[in-house]
Amino acid sequence: MNAPAQLALPVRLRDHATFDTFDATAQPLLIAELRVAAARPHGRQPAWLWGPPGSGRSHLLQAVCAAASEAGHTAAYLPLEQLAALDPGLLEGQERAAVIALDDVDQEVTLARRWREAVFALYNSVRDAGGWLVFTTATAPSGFRSGLPDLDSRLAAAAVHRLTPLDESGLRRALAARAGRLGLELPEETARWLLARAPRDAASLFALLDRLDVAALQAQRRLTVPFVRAVLSAAPGEPGAAVAGAGVEGERRDSGGAGS
Repeated sequence: MNAPAQLALPVRLRDHATFDTFDATAQPLLIAELRVAAARPHGRQPAWLWGPPGSGRSHLLQAVCAAASEAGHTAAYLPLEQLAALDPGLLEGQERAAVIALDDVDQEVTLARRWREAVFALYNSVRDAGGWLVFTTATAPSGFRSGLPDLDSRLAAAAVHRLTPLDESGLRRALAARAGRLGLELPEETARWLLARAPRDAASLFALLDRLDVAALQAQRRLTVPFVRAVLSAAPGEPGAAVAGAGVEGERRDSGGAGS
């Protein structure tokens, strides 16, 4: 699957970050609302999605962009944490997109003032152009301060939606769904074993599963616990070593939730 089209940026959307791959069990109405908005984005009220690491913020923003692209609209996905080292001038002209997705706006708080001013200018340009702005924070709106009162007042006009991380059963569902798309059989025992040892965000789990898929294909083996354990413990330079270095058995990272 090719990455959905968006305005030229040094960022690539993850091919699995779509609405279809987001576990909407806990928030079906929100996902339905975002689907409709992505298909018909013009003139909509900005949307503020917030939640802790693991709640799927980035996944949903990229899903919005993918759905907008499929509906024939141009989208701009702007992960501020990744773009912070670049010139904020790259935000100029992004308002030409029908959908502008700003990820990690609270990262913007720690950026230079010129970045904050660029985000403020972009907000105004999007409003004037009739586009739809969707943005995320890990911080609740009540505790968010950008350092620019005018920007805070603009963002406060958005419709606020709180996201929650996937629980154990949700992560298992996400893993099973991803495995199915890869043509893999993921036994329940193996899924539980992985969840007990791997980073607890879906993006990291999906990356592990993709690598296990390669190892299983090469070895013509099923994803049993002994096989997965062997792959993940492979020494550097041996088959499966890339998987072993992905954080399993080490400190857990929790940065993505339902695919974020």
